[in-house]
Amino acid sequence: MNTRPRRIPRRRTAVLAAAIGLLVAGCSSGTDERADGAGAARGSGDLRVALVTHGSEGDEFWDRVRKGAETAAAKDGVELTYLSDPDGAGQADLVRQAIRDGVDGIALTLAKPQAMKDPVNEARAAGIPVVGLNSGVDAWKKAGLLAFFGQDESLAGRAVGEKLNDLKARHTLCLVHERGNVGLEARCAGVKKTFRGTTENLYVDGTDERAVSGILTARLRQDPSIDQVVTNGADFALAAVDAAAEADSDADVATFDLNEELLDAVRGGNVRFAVDQQPYLQGYLAVDALWLYRTNGNVSGGGAAPVLTGPAFVTKTEADSVAGFAAAGTR
Repeated sequence: MNTRPRRIPRRRTAVLAAAIGLLVAGCSSGTDERADGAGAARGSGDLRVALVTHGSEGDEFWDRVRKGAETAAAKDGVELTYLSDPDGAGQADLVRQAIRDGVDGIALTLAKPQAMKDPVNEARAAGIPVVGLNSGVDAWKKAGLLAFFGQDESLAGRAVGEKLNDLKARHTLCLVHERGNVGLEARCAGVKKTFRGTTENLYVDGTDERAVSGILTARLRQDPSIDQVVTNGADFALAAVDAAAEADSDADVATFDLNEELLDAVRGGNVRFAVDQQPYLQGYLAVDALWLYRTNGNVSGGGAAPVLTGPAFVTKTEADSVAGFAAAGTR
């Protein structure tokens, strides 16, 4: 999920087409960074894979997904192109461009499953295998994807609700920073399903950090009975800590997803816990699965079950053991 709130303009397809063409032509070695966020990690060139996500440029969460994918690509000798657009229609355009480019496999996210339905069908019709990662654990089979790597968001939410019961919370506010994102909705619905207290969702525009903080501060001031905030990204958790202090609220903060700064907050006791879905692992497994399918006919999960990468709870007890990996950009 997105962790860095910022507004990213929709990319023009023509610019992206040119970027992909240049990357595939091998204009440089290593990772080619461009203004539109396109990049290629070059292997031997025997297989070409496109990773197309809904992540925002500069988001640390997606940097971890990409790093895992690039590590797998380097190991497998795969030429990897990474592209992203937080807008569903924009992401669909990127998938279609990868199809036109004739890649050997596509890994994509299903944050907006309906937007990806036609592009996935077009890839399958072109004989291009498609795997899913991160978002869409309930949609990947219906969409016709070969495999899926990620967290069962409903399961993770239910686990969080149970943990909040153990912590004796009574009134939880679940912060949703992107309307229509099925993963975020499933998390909060999962919390509500198992949490024995009151659960309510607060919807904000995650691209406007100042507005998020203001809305959350106002809600905490309005209702002092809120004793727990659950966010869907590390940076939102850090903003929630500040908002609670600004509102003079006693609410505790917990979050889905983590980064190095968030781990410091967990170690310091400012955030109760984080739920790690292991984004590096998602990117790694998705690319590796396409290589295995193309070279050995393997299908991860047998095409029938998702390969789960979370939830893994990180509390103050586990924070020290994870910190080194987070600093390296792999957790």
